[in-house]
Amino acid sequence: MTSLTGFAGALPDAQGRPPGLPLRALALGAAWLALAAATYALPEDGDFPTTAAFAAGALGLSLVLPLLVARSAHLGRAGASLAHWTPWLTLLALALTAWELITAKFALLPMPFFPPPQAILEVFLEDWPRLGGSILASLKLLAGGYLIGAGLGFVLGVAIGWSKAVGYWAHPILRFVGPLPATAWLPMAFFVFPSSWSASTFLIALATGFPVTVLTWSGVAGVNKAYFDVARTLGASPAFLVLRVAVPAALPHVFVGLFMGLGGAFAVLVVAEMLGVKSGLGWYLQWAQGWAAYANMYAALIVMALMCSGLITLLFRLRDRVLSWQKGLVQW
Repeated sequence: MTSLTGFAGALPDAQGRPPGLPLRALALGAAWLALAAATYALPEDGDFPTTAAFAAGALGLSLVLPLLVARSAHLGRAGASLAHWTPWLTLLALALTAWELITAKFALLPMPFFPPPQAILEVFLEDWPRLGGSILASLKLLAGGYLIGAGLGFVLGVAIGWSKAVGYWAHPILRFVGPLPATAWLPMAFFVFPSSWSASTFLIALATGFPVTVLTWSGVAGVNKAYFDVARTLGASPAFLVLRVAVPAALPHVFVGLFMGLGGAFAVLVVAEMLGVKSGLGWYLQWAQGWAAYANMYAALIVMALMCSGLITLLFRLRDRVLSWQKGLVQW
């Protein structure tokens, strides 16, 4: 009876809300209200123009978020997601409060190396044209290099996995060149290519192409031979065997290579922008460090994290759509 009661207590209530949701909503509102009070009421050790705006934003969230959480059962998927992330939103408010106290209020961490939250908010409000332009430049460079590397890696991987002759000639080159970090080619790339943009595109394509090639090759080579035998019995042509049998069966491996390639491409992107390209988030980081604008640097790091996480999420959405029979097998 006790176990059944405990199980029933874990079920949603009559309105479809998770157990303890009203208390979570109150805790969420209290946490954001505490952040607003600490930001606005306590004296600052410094001059931060956006303090009032930051406090007003925290106050607004302390009023709006609990109401949305309380009505999450009526908000569909957005409400379910909000209810799921309520503890994290509460923890975020508490972390921001602690950050505010040890920087702007009590100066326990030295400026300018540890700016308060409102200083980073000021960067997003005041320096958005430069930061937004850097985001667009990084996305253009990343998209060009990644698409080239993924496309060539996919074609080469299919060719190696299907043809023993191609594998004979390509395999030793891959084993020699592939394990080298793409950033090791920076000096040669910037010397050989006519512009830093084209050199960076090559390096990003190189970082993407190796894992995509290896994983695609592995997927094609590992396809069950019985699939080919059945298709040949039905009169399938070699092109049909490659495009309609080998490639679909290898797609799970291909997407693993795409995920690995995206991580490597993003790392090379930042390094290339810091060393050669005069635009992008890597360049923005270098510029902020040179001017000791650490708030700008932290803002760029936040944008980088969000951009990389967002791109991986989009790739997972594409994977779930293409490989619908494996949806949910790999989580992000």
